[in-house]
Amino acid sequence: MRTATFTGMLAGIALLAATVQTAAATDTARAAMSDVHGKSVGEVTLTRTPHGTLLHARLTGLPAGAHAFHVHTVGRCEPPFKSAGGHFNPHGVKHGILAEDGVHAGDMPNIHVPGSGALEVEVLNTFMELDAILFDDDGAAIVIHAGPDDYRTDPAGAAGPRIACGVITK
Repeated sequence: MRTATFTGMLAGIALLAATVQTAAATDTARAAMSDVHGKSVGEVTLTRTPHGTLLHARLTGLPAGAHAFHVHTVGRCEPPFKSAGGHFNPHGVKHGILAEDGVHAGDMPNIHVPGSGALEVEVLNTFMELDAILFDDDGAAIVIHAGPDDYRTDPAGAAGPRIACGVITK
């Protein structure tokens, strides 16, 4: 029974990988990330999947430690990045992955930057689509905060100042 289940899981993973590769050709976006001094700190590529949006972040020059990683509602990144507005929350729910009545579409797990300041990570956001809501008149942005998201505190997880930002573009 375990062999059949494992084989089925592998087939499902292979199918998902093939779907992601197909979707990448036409349904992608990106965010060039900069710190508050205007220095590039990497890029986030967003890819439409049948299960939400896959975000692939390649980041450098960030302080070591845990940092909140969110999608914000305005595509503007003027330091100190308050211009990016609040979290992307098209359904008007409370903040927090651990909150019973939450999770914004822009809420994602914290990223953990090693001492080198460089990190490559992928996150599947099942609540966000690369659609007209995300790409409305004022756009959207990816924001990295100085501290970790506590996954509960509304509206933004008590994550502290915004240290990096990138406007999401098609």
